[in-house]
Amino acid sequence: MDLPGGPTVAEVMAVSLFKLGIRQGETAADIGCGTGTVTKEIAKTAGLVYAVDAREEACKITEETRKNCGAENIEIYHGEALDFLASPHKRIDCAFLGGSRDIEKVLEMLVSQGARSIVVNAVLIETAVSAINKMKELGIFREAVHLQVSRSYELTGRTMFKPNNPIYIIHGERKC
Repeated sequence: MDLPGGPTVAEVMAVSLFKLGIRQGETAADIGCGTGTVTKEIAKTAGLVYAVDAREEACKITEETRKNCGAENIEIYHGEALDFLASPHKRIDCAFLGGSRDIEKVLEMLVSQGARSIVVNAVLIETAVSAINKMKELGIFREAVHLQVSRSYELTGRTMFKPNNPIYIIHGERKC
């Protein structure tokens, strides 16, 4: 099953998870979980991962991913991020945001609920600007990284590179 926008490219995921800095046993959220690729990687370290997506097909794919990797510590929530954050859940230590709907309100709620580290992946410049400005307003902005990944492929017996769409990785973290 294909899903627009996913899965997250391995190199982008590696940088994003490094910036997220999840610690053993923490509670994390993958908001806009899409295919569950990032969820699965977070689950290797986290004690609990909430995978949240408004798209029913995304939740179904994430459930398949969860089953295939045997992760018992993933809870899937089908619905809007703001509704999830308003519902009862364990305190989220780290959050990865792959979606952009209501991003400013989502960031506000995550910070007000005590999230230590937040990473936003944005393909749209407007989303990147909104995330950066909101993180600055909330006093958590650390940095933004513009990442371009290209993959090699053979063309007439030679090697050429085909670029993927560039992405902005925006990192916010509470000062310790």
